Amino acid sequence: MDTVRTLRQSVCLHRPVGVAEEEEEEGASAHRVEVRFVTSQEEEEPSSDITALVLRDHRGYKRAGVFVCGAVVFTIAFLLAYAVFGGRCHSVQVGGQGEEDGQAGGGAKSSADGGAGLYLGELRVMMRRLLQEEDIHNTVSRVSRVSHPPGSAEGTSLASEILHRFRRLQMDHTWTESLYATLQFPHRSQRSSLWLVDSAGLISEQIPLNPADFCPYSATGSTTGGVVFANYGRPEDFNWLKSAGVSVTGCVVVMRVGGGVSFAEKIWLAERNGAGGALIYPDPADLPQDPRRLGLNSHTAVSEHVHLGSGDPFTPGFPSFNHTQFPPIRSSGLPLIPALPISATVAAKLLSQLSGPSCPPSWRGRLPYVRCVVGPQFSSGRRVKMAVHNAMTPVLLNNIFSSLEGRDEPDQYIILGAQRDSLGPGAVKSGVGTAILLELARTFAAMVKNGFSPRRSLLFVSWDAGDFGNVGATEWLEGYLSMLHLKAVAYFSLDQAVMGDDVLSAYSSPLLVDLLDAAIRQVEHPRHVGQTVYSQAERDGGSWRIMKPLYLNSGAFSFTAFAGVPAMELRFTEERAYPFVNTPLDSVSRLQEVLGGRLGVTGRSLGELVGEMVLRLAHDHILPLRITSYAHTVLQFSAQLNKHSAELQSRGLSPQWVFSARGDYSRAAETLQRAIDYSDLHDPTTARSYNTRIMRVEYYFLSQYVSVVETPFRHVIHGRGNHTLSALTEHLALLTSDPGRFDEGRFRRQLALFTWTLQGAANALNGDVWNIHNTHTR
Repeated sequence: MDTVRTLRQSVCLHRPVGVAEEEEEEGASAHRVEVRFVTSQEEEEPSSDITALVLRDHRGYKRAGVFVCGAVVFTIAFLLAYAVFGGRCHSVQVGGQGEEDGQAGGGAKSSADGGAGLYLGELRVMMRRLLQEEDIHNTVSRVSRVSHPPGSAEGTSLASEILHRFRRLQMDHTWTESLYATLQFPHRSQRSSLWLVDSAGLISEQIPLNPADFCPYSATGSTTGGVVFANYGRPEDFNWLKSAGVSVTGCVVVMRVGGGVSFAEKIWLAERNGAGGALIYPDPADLPQDPRRLGLNSHTAVSEHVHLGSGDPFTPGFPSFNHTQFPPIRSSGLPLIPALPISATVAAKLLSQLSGPSCPPSWRGRLPYVRCVVGPQFSSGRRVKMAVHNAMTPVLLNNIFSSLEGRDEPDQYIILGAQRDSLGPGAVKSGVGTAILLELARTFAAMVKNGFSPRRSLLFVSWDAGDFGNVGATEWLEGYLSMLHLKAVAYFSLDQAVMGDDVLSAYSSPLLVDLLDAAIRQVEHPRHVGQTVYSQAERDGGSWRIMKPLYLNSGAFSFTAFAGVPAMELRFTEERAYPFVNTPLDSVSRLQEVLGGRLGVTGRSLGELVGEMVLRLAHDHILPLRITSYAHTVLQFSAQLNKHSAELQSRGLSPQWVFSARGDYSRAAETLQRAIDYSDLHDPTTARSYNTRIMRVEYYFLSQYVSVVETPFRHVIHGRGNHTLSALTEHLALLTSDPGRFDEGRFRRQLALFTWTLQGAANALNGDVWNIHNTHTR
């Protein structure tokens, strides 16, 4: 996270939001782009080729002193007036920031022809004028009126409506792509159940469950055993149980929702520790359930898929397009133990009967009448039996696309997407994202009709089967994997974009940090009128807190970790968690109550943030991505390696190879950045060459040494598996925490895979092979 601390803080925000002013920049050098923010107090002279020509002619006239006639004077005056008033760079400011700022990390000054004659400041004003909040509330209400899972009649009807709305916008291309995927739903005739059984295994009591509550992709079958409370089901929670001498082998593990761990990760960790089954419940300490305030009722469970991955788990690494023939392959991320979501009431009934060691103080929740102990025995001697009856079903999915074709580089795509389906009403889960997606599509389509001509293509996508692990989006990525790193500039996920109106979070690739930094300085905070998102974040502890790493269930995760495309998911939240996601209570009325009726305002602010970033990517000659960002991440790891250098060398392991690769990457990134800064960025061939290299930076961090089928998330920074930096760091920590578990052979392989990927990224950034000078010796 230290990477994001480099968010610049050089702009003084002191003007009211929305004030548009014109500032004129001084082009000190035609080839050197100064990367900085222009404050409102700077007054600089215009610079252009025509101005320089006029000034030269004027000096020549003064030297000659003769041959001057009225016609020449008139011509000079005309040209000078044209240069000053017609050729200047407009600068629209929000909170005092010039519009041609924030270009660090690969950016150039905004071109004067990015909108076919419209300046970036004018385009911003146009976008803000066209963005509307009224339709956002209406669309969320329509999408979330009833549940609309993939393949259902309501889901199909909603897909048709969105396709019709895209077509009404008259964009350049609108189409659908259909595919079959294997989804899991509750069995139609057999219900999943939970019982208490006596020592002889006879059922003594059946615990009522809601038949609609299930965990997609759970293992089916039954298991019987004691009950162990494992807090959030995090690695440290299972480690504590082990240290306390509590075995979970063969037991049913009860875990709380949350803790920064997805359902899939909880089940995977429970299975790895030997559990026979798993139950997951919402604790009132995490999700409000006070009947006097807006919150869950104690009889509501939270459902979420438990596939440790994304996409169709029976075609891992392969697209599920209808024409594809593939052997039956089971994803390694599918669990082998049954899992069920339960309510707080059911959890309290089970945990109140446990005996055994007491929990750590930090594990204590707020279940009524529960004394926090971990089990595994019941005081009555009874045990729990659970049975899961789900069925796999092939379902026809429909992804819906609409695009605006770019003028100069139409084969470079800026992609915006949102999940359309939901197992419940899904006001937050699918309604908000769909509403903002449609509003941004309408806005940019209107901008094109009003003179905007984007350099690059904009692609708007409504994804199907998001509730099952972003199946629609991942299958599309798998189908076009071989070309996306050459064409996809960035992806913006709009999923769950509004869960409050106070705190902004950006789950993002660090390549997009400069885009975000510029956007939050431009957009008004939805709750704090007259303040930008940036200025409010500074008051709340620092804008660096906005940036967060991508997480597995994010709609943006697969784009970066699987396909190597820079991706971001933005979200407004409250300090008090929105409790209704993944429940039947996720309705527009409850969302409006949480927001105090400001759904439209908040949705518009989120849309404007994304629109600002999209506008920059569609407008600038050079893609404004921070290509040096990963150098800092690897530098932090190098520092950790250096601390263990002596011990590693005593085992015959030298970290020097990693240090060398890190240095090569840093130098290559900085060299490329300097070359961009000193180049003629208005030359199409030069700009195209640099943009091609910039677009591939994220892709270079996909490990070429692991199988996309067995290890789909190949990104060494954001991915999952032994090849990743996080796995390497965890293994390195064993040198001090548990030396007996340190596996020298495994660590050597991990270090080699990571280092070669990093060195490959450095070589690729260098460009031509004659610019690469690697000398690695033992």
